[in-house]
Amino acid sequence: MYEDLRATIHDDLPLLRRELDRLIRIPSVSAPGHDPELVRASADAVARLLTEAGLGDVQLLEVEGAHPAVYGRAEGPPDAPTVLLYAHHDVQPPGPVDQWTSDPFEPVERDGRLFARGAADDKAGIVMHVGTIRALRNAPVNLKVFIEGEEEIGSVHLVDFLDRYGDLLEADVIVVGDAGNWAPGTPALTTSLRGLVDCTVTVRTLRHAVHSGMLGGAYPDAIAVLSRIIASLYDDDGTVAIEGLLSDDAPGPDIGVADIEEQADPLPGVRTLGSGKMTSRLWRQPALSVVAIEAVPLDGAINQIVPEARAKLSLRTAPGQDPAEAMDALVAHVEAAVPWGAHVEVTRGAQGDAFDIETSGPAYDAIRRGMEEGYGMPPLEMGVGGSIPFVGAFADRYPGAEVVLIGVGDMTSRIHGPDESLELADLERAIVAQSVALLELASHAERS
Repeated sequence: MYEDLRATIHDDLPLLRRELDRLIRIPSVSAPGHDPELVRASADAVARLLTEAGLGDVQLLEVEGAHPAVYGRAEGPPDAPTVLLYAHHDVQPPGPVDQWTSDPFEPVERDGRLFARGAADDKAGIVMHVGTIRALRNAPVNLKVFIEGEEEIGSVHLVDFLDRYGDLLEADVIVVGDAGNWAPGTPALTTSLRGLVDCTVTVRTLRHAVHSGMLGGAYPDAIAVLSRIIASLYDDDGTVAIEGLLSDDAPGPDIGVADIEEQADPLPGVRTLGSGKMTSRLWRQPALSVVAIEAVPLDGAINQIVPEARAKLSLRTAPGQDPAEAMDALVAHVEAAVPWGAHVEVTRGAQGDAFDIETSGPAYDAIRRGMEEGYGMPPLEMGVGGSIPFVGAFADRYPGAEVVLIGVGDMTSRIHGPDESLELADLERAIVAQSVALLELASHAERS
């Protein structure tokens, strides 16, 4: 039934691959301390791609202090539903370059996978949308495209974008191309996301440093206090020990330790944390990470009692958890765990909603049909342990819209880590799946 569509997409793949390589070569790191002009260059490159794909009204969306997003649209039949395709063009920093097998911003293909920062997260999502637009030629639905430039820093200006451009972005269906598959060749629909809250903990014990030989044993150093606070956040098996946080079990198939070891690459003897199904631990239980510690650098250390130390704590929360309540619980735990009368200041940071997704409705019927065509099998349903702030923000702003989470990466893609990669065959499958889904959605609308 869709043989001509498949052939069109297959013939377009060499060009799409070249476009993906061009996007990857722009190191569009949105994090502070990196060149914002490179993120703008990435937005310009995406705008060119959308224009060449045939979209109209292509423009950079700007708000004060934000990295630019990219918007475009294509008019479909008058009574067709409106579908918003989302991805993001910013990427994470590469981290230590010596941990990469090849240059992180020079795409390299090995054994059918493309290795580079952004290959899976999320420049493949952009190319998936571009490939779909080009394959369909005449849009069967009213299409809008929104490519964000700040997802990797928590979408800090997303509310500002929605306030300014809300009418442009309104849609009946929102397809988020920033999720992933169960495994290479095995499609998945993401049905839940964990939320996120973070804070910075500053510990002070003295007004200034003093000689650790002269006064050591009399007053505590700030690093020791901070260490005690951090240790209190976990039970002996590594389960998060903060009172008042929700936790749940994940339905469906489980994954084993071997399935995640390839991505994590743990050192010999390092054990996993927590208990219960691995999918529950990764998708529907809270997880706390100490993402940074700041004190005296090792190279500058002298024999002194350190008077001040800081740490940034990042807490992933289970679906159903109110982020404000989670933040309150985290702060209360830290303040109650302070030993020896030390002074502690907790600075509250970002917070984002967890999300459970309803998977019934015409959009989900259409994407399931599309995935059967694209991958040769129906999709599994899975959770994701990470957070996509866009999803909650758009669901709140447009409560009647169906939100569909799909993507091209998989659990071996090492997203955010060294040697991030993409299964290239899945890019073609994903474009077929999404293209068929839009045709099926249009057909359903015509029958209704």
